Amino acid sequence: MKKLAIIAAGAAFALSACGETTDASDDAVADTVEVPADTAMEDMPEPVADEDALADDEAMSDEDAEAAMDVNEDMAEQAGDDAMGVVEAAEAAEAEMEAAE
Repeated sequence: MKKLAIIAAGAAFALSACGETTDASDDAVADTVEVPADTAMEDMPEPVADEDALADDEAMSDEDAEAAMDVNEDMAEQAGDDAMGVVEAAEAAEAEMEAAE
């Protein structure tokens, strides 16, 4: 584990020496920000309105919206539980590696 920390520190130091320094106090100029963005968007088609999304006839009822929110909440809770399982597994694996050293 110590070897990995030493290698990571050395790599970070080496990369920091290669970086370009810029003055953070320089203001962003429109030529350097907006022009490249405009150029990148030149070949893109114009956006069109989605009539289905704008239709009031097909608006979701309050009950349907509540059901959709419940499903989304359940999915978010499951994703959180899955993430905690991954974190716990990683911690257990790290503890096993440290015990083996």
